[in-house]
Amino acid sequence: MLALQLFTYLALLVAVIAMLAKALKYLTAPEHLRWELYPVPHEKGRADYGGSYLEELDWWSKPRHSDMLNEIKEMMQEIVFLKGVYHHNKRVWLSSFPFHFGLYLCIGWLGLLLIGAVGERFGLAVAANAAIVGAIIYYLTLISGYAGLILTGIGAAGLLIWRASDKEQRIYSSPVEYINLSLFIITIVVALIVHAFFDPSFVMIRGYVGSLATLSVPIANGLMMTLEIALISLLILYIPISRMSHFVAKYFLYHSVRWNDKPNERGSKMEKRLATLLGEKVDWHASHISTGKSWVEVVKETKSE
Repeated sequence: MLALQLFTYLALLVAVIAMLAKALKYLTAPEHLRWELYPVPHEKGRADYGGSYLEELDWWSKPRHSDMLNEIKEMMQEIVFLKGVYHHNKRVWLSSFPFHFGLYLCIGWLGLLLIGAVGERFGLAVAANAAIVGAIIYYLTLISGYAGLILTGIGAAGLLIWRASDKEQRIYSSPVEYINLSLFIITIVVALIVHAFFDPSFVMIRGYVGSLATLSVPIANGLMMTLEIALISLLILYIPISRMSHFVAKYFLYHSVRWNDKPNERGSKMEKRLATLLGEKVDWHASHISTGKSWVEVVKETKSE
């Protein structure tokens, strides 16, 4: 069990480092070409009809007002309900929504296992007949665990069938896409078998999570439980270093590209960053652009023509 614990610790460490590295990569990336599409949710009083502060005469001399509450609302609709997928591809949404929502529930399940395990270390009973707090944790763990595993499995199977059966999608589906979904399905099947026959109330897996939190030796579990924990740890390690961690890129896509309407004001940090980028040399050649010149020189040449 010690080797399994070390593998879980390694998975968590790699996941945290990989997530931070990806976020830092996007955070420090050069200024992106913005979409300039409206509506922008944080446009106070204008988002409903797709307006912008640019409507105002002499807009640069007037204060801009943001509606963060509306932006958060829009974010939640996209994160929780996959609003964009629903509007643009309902067939995919039918599988993508349960897959993602199931994953959210599974994350909540792991969090509740941790809360319950720590609570037990301090004398809190986590059971159906326990006091109110322990009973709430017990039932929330059951609901989130089984619902999360079942929904994720259904969604993963649906997405796998869609990728394999849709002629157009098969062109864009690389082998790793099938491997990713298959790994989820295998993990879900193993987990459901374990908890249906060996650990229906999540007592054993809560004990393992507690051993991780308290750096103690866990109670020896059977082969199937060990396999489940190893597969879950593998997913925790693998997701952040694969394309499945696209949610990091999606955050920056929305806030740095799609919803970024911050003006380039004189003397601002944006102006300095853009000036630096304009000084970069062109390293490709075309009939209208000469290699080796800066973008400023290219623009001046274009103007003179």
